[in-house]
Parts: sequence; C-alpha cells; structure tokens
Amino acid sequence: MRIALVDDEPDLRETLRFALEKEGYKCDSYRDGQQAWETFSATLPDLIILDVSMPRMDGLELCRKIRQISETVPILFLSSKDDEIDRILGLEIGGDDYLCKPFSVRELLVRIKVLFRRQKARLNESTSSPYSLGHLSLDSDKYLALWKDYKLDLTVTEFLLLKTLSMAPGFVKTREALMELVYPVGTYVSSRTIDTHIKRLRKKIQKTDENFDEIETVYGLGYRYRQISS
Repeated sequence: MRIALVDDEPDLRETLRFALEKEGYKCDSYRDGQQAWETFSATLPDLIILDVSMPRMDGLELCRKIRQISETVPILFLSSKDDEIDRILGLEIGGDDYLCKPFSVRELLVRIKVLFRRQKARLNESTSSPYSLGHLSLDSDKYLALWKDYKLDLTVTEFLLLKTLSMAPGFVKTREALMELVYPVGTYVSSRTIDTHIKRLRKKIQKTDENFDEIETVYGLGYRYRQISS
C-alpha cells in the first residue's frame, strides 16, 4: 500500500517515512500542500497523512481538493493539541481521522491499520442485493449510496454510519456503539468526532433533498434512523 505524507517539518517527515517503510508501506513525502497536489491531481495514493498547518497550501484546502476527485481515499489529519477548531473542520470537510501532535509512531501505525481494515472490510462485504429502506438504497458490493436515486458521495466513515443506523430503524445507537463500529480496534476518538461525521452526512444528503430528516438526534444518548411507517 502506498501512503503519502504531507508535512512541512523535515525531521518529522523523515522519521515517519522510515517507520512506515519499516512496516512495509511505500511512502512518498511532500513538504507542503501545493507540492502534494501536483501529484494527487494526476494519481492518488492508498492513504494520505496530512498536516493541517503548512505553507503555500494548508491541509484543509488540500483536503477539499482531494475530496473533489475522491470521496473514498482515507485521510488522516495531523494537528497540534490546541487546534480543536482545525480538527473539527478537518473532519467536516472530509477527513476520516485525526491525531494530535506530539504523538507516538506506534499510535499512528495503529490508526493507519484501522483505516485500511475498514476499507478492506467494506470491499469484502457481500450482499445478495442492495439494501433499501424508503428512499435510501445501499449497495455494499459497489460501495454505492443512493437517496431518491441520487448518488451520494460519501467517505468510508459516512457510509458505515449511514448503513449502521439505517439497518436498525427506530433503534437508538449510542455514540460509543457507533465509535466501536467505525473504529473497530478500539482507537480512542471523542464522541464529538461522531457528532461531526453525522453533521457532515446530513448535509450531504440535504444537498439532494433539503427535507431529509431521517437521522434523528436522541439527546443524551446518540442517534437513530427514523422508522418507516407501514
């Protein structure tokens, strides 16, 4: 698997490149967003590690550009501990995970494995026919989500959340339960991360249908997909 590392700190790039290659990954490193985009606009890697604060083109802008050409390539943001707003923004515009600096290389490797495992699980899923509920249709074989026959451009995380909620209509899924499903090896993320993903998922569906309100917030508990009346 080929991983792209985009960070303006030369020492960090070299340390992480060495660790990733030692784990068997191929690693291409870039000093800023502009340099990375010159390559990404032609061909994308299998996973991108992306610093938030960089010269020329920062990580948030680069993420926006990447999501214009691919909604599925996993993006893991790196950010300093105090930049909570940047972390939330990163998730809202298409990031799949984030890691606060300073961090251990071991934790980074675990998070990378989680993201690849989720992709592999999605690709290996087999269903005899697409799952449908009301106006929603999900095809895990093709990784395709439709709302009223309009294709939804979802990230892996968003697809998994939508599938999990819609396959148990009327039942509340706690944030903790959703975190376990989306991050299966127990990697710690805050409940606010799930809230951000749900917010972004709603916005994407509302672009095709402004009246979409099937994902309900159950305050103090979590979320549920509205039960279809018989």
